Amino acid sequence: MAPKEHGQNTTDVRTGYQLDAAQLEPYLAKAISAISLPIKVSQFKLGQSNPTYLLTDAKGQRFVLRKKPAGALLSSTAHAVEREYRILKALGENSNVPVPKVYTLCEDVSVIGTPFYVMEFLQGRIFSDITLSKLPFEERRLCWLSAIDTLAKLHKVDHMAVGLEGYGKPTGFYRRQIGSLSKVAAAQAAAKDGEGNPVGPIPGMEEMAVWFKNNEVKDSTSIVHGDYKMDNLVFHPTEPRVIGILDWELSTIGHPYSDLANLLNPYYTPAIEGSPMGGLGGIPDKDLPIPPVNILLERYCKQTSSPFPIDNWLFCIAFSFFRMSVILHGIKARVARGQASSAEAQFYANLTDSVAELALSIAQQSTATKAKL
Repeated sequence: MAPKEHGQNTTDVRTGYQLDAAQLEPYLAKAISAISLPIKVSQFKLGQSNPTYLLTDAKGQRFVLRKKPAGALLSSTAHAVEREYRILKALGENSNVPVPKVYTLCEDVSVIGTPFYVMEFLQGRIFSDITLSKLPFEERRLCWLSAIDTLAKLHKVDHMAVGLEGYGKPTGFYRRQIGSLSKVAAAQAAAKDGEGNPVGPIPGMEEMAVWFKNNEVKDSTSIVHGDYKMDNLVFHPTEPRVIGILDWELSTIGHPYSDLANLLNPYYTPAIEGSPMGGLGGIPDKDLPIPPVNILLERYCKQTSSPFPIDNWLFCIAFSFFRMSVILHGIKARVARGQASSAEAQFYANLTDSVAELALSIAQQSTATKAKL
C-alpha cells in the first residue's frame, strides 16, 4: 500500500529530530526581522533526506527550516543545504523561476547541531499522486502542462547570468553522475545496522554502469534541479499552476533531460495493480488519467527549442531509474543507521531492488530497439 497523500501536513517533531528552541530562537530573532518569538515547531511528513520543519511564530506567520541530518553522513556531498540556499537565492532574485524566498543560511553548528536555512512557507497544494486523481481531468491536464512549462523555464536560465558560476561542471554530466553514484552506492552498501549487518549492494549495479558508459546520450547543459517531480512542486491553492519548486539538494549544472526523465518516469513504470510501484506503463493513451507522455515531451521540446522526438530518450529514462535506486538505497542505509527522517522511510527503502531491476529492464529494451533499426 502506497503512502497516503500528505501534501503540506505536519506532525509533532519525531523522536531524534528535536530542535533546541533555546538556541534557535535567539538566532532567528537576529537573522529574520519579520519573525516574532516564540515559535512553534512541527515536522513535515514528506521529505526523506533533509529534515524539514514548519516554524509558526507568535503572529501566526509560517516559515520553513531545512537542516542536514544529525550524525556522521555517508557522503560529504549529500544533504547539501548550503547549495539549496545558494540556488534558491540566485533564482529567486535573478529569474522568473518560481521558488520560495530564502531568509537566512546558518552554518554555525552550535545553534542546532547542523547547518540549516530558513525560507518562506508557500501556501498551496503538493501532490504525491502523479495522476492527480482528486481533480477534474482538465485541471489535471493543466497542472501537468504547468509542470512541463516550469521545467522548461528553469532549463532556459543562463546559470552564469544568475550568479551560479562554478555551481557544477558544464559538460559530461551523465558520465560523472554514473561514476559518483557508483561510489555513493558502494558506501551505502557497506553501511551496517545496529546488529552489524551490511545493507548490501544494489542488484545489477555493475552491469548498468557498463551499459550507460556504452550508450550515452548526446551532451547538453543547463541548470538541473536534480529531483524534479510532482511532489517537489507547490501548486496554487485553487489554480492549476506551479508557484514554487522545492527540494534543491541535488541541483547542479548538468543535462536537462535528466530532470525531464525524472518527471516522466512514471509513464515507464509498470502498471501493476496492487504493486507499490504501480505506474502508467502499458496503459493506452486514451485510457490515461493525465496527458500522454508524447504530448508532454513535444511541449517541452517546443518550449526549449529542442528537436522532437528526443534521440536516445530511453537512455535518460533508464538512468532516471538507476539514479532513483541509488537514492532509495541511501534511504535504506539511513534506516539501517537510524538516520532516516521520514515516517515513510522504510516504505521507500523497500523499493530499492524493484527500481534497480526496472532500470536494467529499460536499458535492455533500448538495446533491443536499436538492434532492430
